[in-house]
Amino acid sequence: MNEKLLNNLTCPVSNERLEWDKENNCLINHKLNIAYPIKNGIPALLPEAGEKI
Repeated sequence: MNEKLLNNLTCPVSNERLEWDKENNCLINHKLNIAYPIKNGIPALLPEAGEKI
């Protein structure tokens, strides 16, 4: 994941900053406990793509 890109990504639901989970290859919103998958290097940042963790 590109660090410059990561600094500009926010949750599509709450606009909170996302944290990259390298081990599970996803972006996490800790406030809402939602994980967004990264597929083929592209974050799936649609509200319906988020999964509760």
